[in-house]
Amino acid sequence: MDTLLPSEVLKGLFRDMAFKKKLYLCRPGNAPIEIETHRTKEKVRLELSDPSDLERGVRQLLAHKVSGTQVGIWLLVPEHLRLGTWDLLKAWSGMPDERVEPRLAMQLIHESALCVNGIRMKRSLSQKGFELANGLPFIATDPAIHHLLDSHCVAEAERLQVALGKVRQTFGHFKEKTIILDPHRMKSCSKRQMVRRQKDKESSPAKMAQTFFGLDADTQQPLCFTTASSARTVTQATPELLTLAASILKLNGDRPLALADNEHYSRELFQWVSSQSPFDLLVPMPYNASVLRSIHALSSEAFHRHWAGYATAKQPYSMVRSQDGPYYQFIQRNGERPQDYDFKAFLCTRDRDEVEDLSVHYPERWHIEEFFKNDEALGWHRAGTMNLNIRYGQMTMALIAQAACFMMRQRLGSPVDQWDAPHLAKDFFRGLEGDIRVQHDTIVITYYNVPNPDLMRMHYENMPEKLCSEGIKPTIPWLYDYKLDFRFK
Repeated sequence: MDTLLPSEVLKGLFRDMAFKKKLYLCRPGNAPIEIETHRTKEKVRLELSDPSDLERGVRQLLAHKVSGTQVGIWLLVPEHLRLGTWDLLKAWSGMPDERVEPRLAMQLIHESALCVNGIRMKRSLSQKGFELANGLPFIATDPAIHHLLDSHCVAEAERLQVALGKVRQTFGHFKEKTIILDPHRMKSCSKRQMVRRQKDKESSPAKMAQTFFGLDADTQQPLCFTTASSARTVTQATPELLTLAASILKLNGDRPLALADNEHYSRELFQWVSSQSPFDLLVPMPYNASVLRSIHALSSEAFHRHWAGYATAKQPYSMVRSQDGPYYQFIQRNGERPQDYDFKAFLCTRDRDEVEDLSVHYPERWHIEEFFKNDEALGWHRAGTMNLNIRYGQMTMALIAQAACFMMRQRLGSPVDQWDAPHLAKDFFRGLEGDIRVQHDTIVITYYNVPNPDLMRMHYENMPEKLCSEGIKPTIPWLYDYKLDFRFK
């Protein structure tokens, strides 16, 4: 297995970013910053944090030892070291090891893993071991997090997604053969004027916050996402999403198949995919008059029977007023007798094996609904603001949390690898009791009620030696180069 990308490569991915941001929370000797909150329009003072004060506070808490119920979140720390999360956060924030900004981003990642919503829940995180896992002696406030995210643009969040995707690719998290595209819409309570959309045919049009996801069909892992206002259409958002996916994958001349629903059936999108994208696109065709005519014009001999009740046909197809093409229409026929025939047509940008695409690949499209059901609580099920800088930043941190949780699940196996995100947060990250203490240069986490302790010992005891054997530096940079080890009693 390939090892982690070196920090120099990760920094290179961000070399074109201009990090001339207004500094905050880390400028000794200056007056506190006043910002206006998003909802109440009140002025809030952000207290400044000297790097030496941060280090002193963390070391003091470790010296006093900590006993709590949220020490389960520390099991993600080895996965962050494997993923290179700290280098990613430093590149995104443009700040060195000692600064507070990457630590605030680490808090966002761990809040996502805990499926935290609302300030009341955030206040309950303190004094239980959570803040120390972020390299902080305190829980950062909502205004501080708001100011951090708002100071970074959408392009920076997209570059962070690409860098994370390239790291995950080295671990084999993507098979790169088939990807699934799907919009994920959340009801918004914003007072802004915006386009109303229907979530399904039975619901009434409502204000929506939109996110568009790309998922690897074989591993069911998210590649990337893009988000937008309610007015943006699938035709407008999909080229950006596929461009991000192409930046992550090693295509080597191959053309992976992108699966989508009939919302993606548009002339402009097919023209863009066929002329500018390295992907093939396959979508269902609507039952309009021209499609029905093309189906009924085929003779029975044009269909090839593959097994009882299933036959397929393929023919070139040109979309109305389309400059490109021809594309290829795949038609599947279900039923044995003519009076029982049921037809369904699909359109693909290239001539492919229609039997494999229709019977094997396209049913995999439903994996993205399973992904939304299991993992949307990490940060993709609600939209607290329509500020795209903040939404991109927060949801990208949730993408890092999902990657770390996935790697941890692989080690723990059944039944933890089948739990959805709220279950994992409730019974694992917030359900394990233990204490945190320092022994020489190592932070030792002791758990008292962990399930399957033998398996946990195999994966987590003697962690510094395990990381060194994988070619990973065992010191934790956001915890002032302490090492980490675990005990299970």
